[in-house]
Amino acid sequence: IRPQARSGFNSSRFASRRGCAVVRDMSVPVSLPLKAGHVDVQLSPRQLDPSEDVLQLGGHPLDTLFKPESVAVVGATDRVGSVGRTLLKNLISNPFGGAVYPVNPKRDHVLGITSFKSLAVCPKRVDVAVIITPASTVPKLIQECVDNRVRHAIIISAGFREVGPEGAKLEEEVKAIASKGNLRIVGPNCLGLMCPTSGLNASFANLMPAAGSVAFISQSGAMITSVLDWSVGQHVGFSAVISIGAMMDMDFSDMINYLSNDASTKSIVLYMETIGDARKFLSAAREASLTKPIIVIKGGQTEAAAKAAASHTGSLTGSDAVLDAAFKRAGVLRVEHVADLFEMADVLSKQPLPKGNRLAILTNAGGPGVLACDALAKTGGTLAELAPGTIERLNSVLPPAWSHSNPIDVLGDATAAHYAKSLEIIAQDDNCDGFLVILTPQAMTAPTQCAEALKKYASVGKPVLASWMGGPDVEEGAKILRYGCIPCYPYPDMACCTFNYMHEYKSNLRSNYERINLEMDLASLRAARMEVSDMISKIRGTGRCLLTEAESKQLLRVYGIPVTACEVCATPEEAGAAAERIGYPVVVKLNSTTITHKFDVGGVKLNLHSRRDVEHAFTEMKESVSRLASPEGFEGVTVQPMISLKGFEIILGSSIDPQLGPVVLFGMGGSLVEVFKDSALGLPPLNANLAKKMLQSTKVFTALQGVRGMPAVDIGALIDIMVRFSVLIVNHPEIMECDINPLIASADGILSLDSRVLLHDSSVKQFPLPAIRPYPHEYEFVHELPSGGSVKVRPVLPEDETRMLGYYSQAAWSEGCDPTTPVTEISDVPDGCCRWPGAGKKANDAAGRSHLIKTCFADYDRSIVLVVEREAHGEKIVAAAGRCTKEHMSKDLTFALQVLPEFRKLGLGKLLLQDLIVTARKEGGRHLKAKVHDSNAGALAFLGKLGFSTSKSAEGLVLASIAL
Repeated sequence: IRPQARSGFNSSRFASRRGCAVVRDMSVPVSLPLKAGHVDVQLSPRQLDPSEDVLQLGGHPLDTLFKPESVAVVGATDRVGSVGRTLLKNLISNPFGGAVYPVNPKRDHVLGITSFKSLAVCPKRVDVAVIITPASTVPKLIQECVDNRVRHAIIISAGFREVGPEGAKLEEEVKAIASKGNLRIVGPNCLGLMCPTSGLNASFANLMPAAGSVAFISQSGAMITSVLDWSVGQHVGFSAVISIGAMMDMDFSDMINYLSNDASTKSIVLYMETIGDARKFLSAAREASLTKPIIVIKGGQTEAAAKAAASHTGSLTGSDAVLDAAFKRAGVLRVEHVADLFEMADVLSKQPLPKGNRLAILTNAGGPGVLACDALAKTGGTLAELAPGTIERLNSVLPPAWSHSNPIDVLGDATAAHYAKSLEIIAQDDNCDGFLVILTPQAMTAPTQCAEALKKYASVGKPVLASWMGGPDVEEGAKILRYGCIPCYPYPDMACCTFNYMHEYKSNLRSNYERINLEMDLASLRAARMEVSDMISKIRGTGRCLLTEAESKQLLRVYGIPVTACEVCATPEEAGAAAERIGYPVVVKLNSTTITHKFDVGGVKLNLHSRRDVEHAFTEMKESVSRLASPEGFEGVTVQPMISLKGFEIILGSSIDPQLGPVVLFGMGGSLVEVFKDSALGLPPLNANLAKKMLQSTKVFTALQGVRGMPAVDIGALIDIMVRFSVLIVNHPEIMECDINPLIASADGILSLDSRVLLHDSSVKQFPLPAIRPYPHEYEFVHELPSGGSVKVRPVLPEDETRMLGYYSQAAWSEGCDPTTPVTEISDVPDGCCRWPGAGKKANDAAGRSHLIKTCFADYDRSIVLVVEREAHGEKIVAAAGRCTKEHMSKDLTFALQVLPEFRKLGLGKLLLQDLIVTARKEGGRHLKAKVHDSNAGALAFLGKLGFSTSKSAEGLVLASIAL
């Protein structure tokens, strides 16, 4: 396929019959041959529906931003050194295939080009307006953009929320005007935008970067200009360079959504000061990271830097540790140094990710090998242990004095053949996940010849890195390796750091999407949700925020989290009687709706062995609380059994981050929790894999597996508690803080001894939402079938992967379709209407597994997959599935559904589609639609009965749509 000149259409010539067949199958008109061996194809990118666009040839709303047909420069000027002159010069000096219109009411010509008084008098509709005028003039200009149907605006001007309340007010005014006219804005306070692959340079940067495969998005314009200057010497090319500034409208998520489908972009690199809309960012990043690496460096880690970032962008930065957890959850790789940003982008485009963290080091000098070992261990890697067979084979090609272990020291007189044969041998060792080849310039070793011999091993299925240490003597060899797709570093510690970054990235992706065996009881969780919601509502109705310990434990008990027995007592006599029922020894604790820390006011009495002791403790506690706090703070006591479990004290808690909402904490607990600070953070909701990953990142995890004669804790039970706790947090956004401390974990069991729950003030009506949307309970449906029996329809869960595997193995897929994109290949049976594909792939292969991930680990903010659950052969199976997907930057949704052949003619297709309509409506959709082959009369009649209207879409296709 060879792309031709673009003028509103994407035109290509196909030199193969197979290519013609592909586009004909997509109902794209194919012309008669232009000349021997070629035919011409034209398709409008805006004609293809996303649910049909399996080859991603349909248009994206941001196409006209990155590949505009016309750009207006509002504020263009001749004045030397001005932004208006520089930006206009950049546009006309870098042809992008479109028109450039200077707009300046005071000039007839700018840089020799005809200038226009306003946007209204520009010869044709403007795709992009670049605004360079003072901030106070921007609202009027945005209104002019709206009036003239401009699609996008880039606001270079500063002076909005970053300067204070007046600027924030101005920004809100601009946003209100733009939203009414569906105008999307980049900026303000930005450098502009460059798209080297199309030739567009709508920025005031001093150079145009080379075209390449890296997309760079930055909140700092100065960072962009510095990186562009650096890229010249490093031969780094870019598919796009975007300065998003203060993110008034479009933010990281909008750009990631676009670039994830951009064929020219292989990796996405971010300089971030504030995340913006966290939920949108994580949604976009989770989707994109499945196909393209996203690498980020975050400014504002320290308190001083956070203040500087806030003054720069006008936004709070939030907790850096929480943001780090968010990046890992989204599959985003975070690096610490600017150089690492592009180094990692380059490496990930050339080498595969390692399966593990075991590195084999091949070197001609012992010292660099030792330093590499240190660097590897410090950054999280391990030395690979060579298999006996590998050592035997190395013995046959290396001198007798070689190291006989890893690092593999091939000695100072190593030849190119020694290096090549050694790498070939260790590349076949299953104990090795990656390789680092180190060379130091020595009289007997030829750096250039060694590089020539090694470059053919650039693709061995595992990452190969190199370090050619030295200066001019090794420079040519290092170039050969780099051009041969083997990343080469001046020092081995840099290579080790890169290898560990690669492993971290792979580990994050793998752990986020590993198959889950723990399955939650949805019915019990639904009942728990209703009971606790009622309980919290009553407490907030009294004006209280702090739950008593008894209330806190009841809340945990309902969610299946084990707690100690707890009886509330208002008098010494009641306390004594409760102790008799529970059995000695007991603990007496303060019951209070106002006092949080009981120990500080003498509110805990331990190891009481008689009724007399209990009653005396009651009286003594009342006096102590009245003296150290207030008489009103004493509201009786709770009597609980004295637990003698010898185990580990753990803390499990949650709090609210200003940017990312609820956050879950797990770590070493007890009274010294702030001292040890051994904890891990995660974003709820957790599943079993994510909870296990949090556990493994703490030091206490090693002890939990058994240490110094103490038996291991039931890790599975602990994971179950963590998952239930996270469900509790996301189900009840009224909870501001919740701590279980200590949670005693031992081989005999796990038990919550103390807990504290703090609610948002009763005046708060809008609660912080989780950064990752939790399971949508509201889309659970139960239907009675006309033939008898019932079926349950509900959103898919990650735990459904095994069931969905069985479902896909029985579904009838159309050949040649993308397994990750819903399509509308319509069968003759209405129950098969608008089905999505499996691409003829087995669900166990790479493509099938990718499809399972996109289905079972669905981002509920992007698409809702509903499954029809039915009993068959004594177990629950998926009989049908349907998906409704939100279109980018649109209120429309597309749908696809499929019913297994065994369950057709039961009306499941109708029930499922009706539920999809309800779901799409509740999601705020405007239309739900799909395309149907015009020959499929049965499907069209079926959709018509459900209220869908139809219209001719393209040759052979009908657009079926229903207003929501």
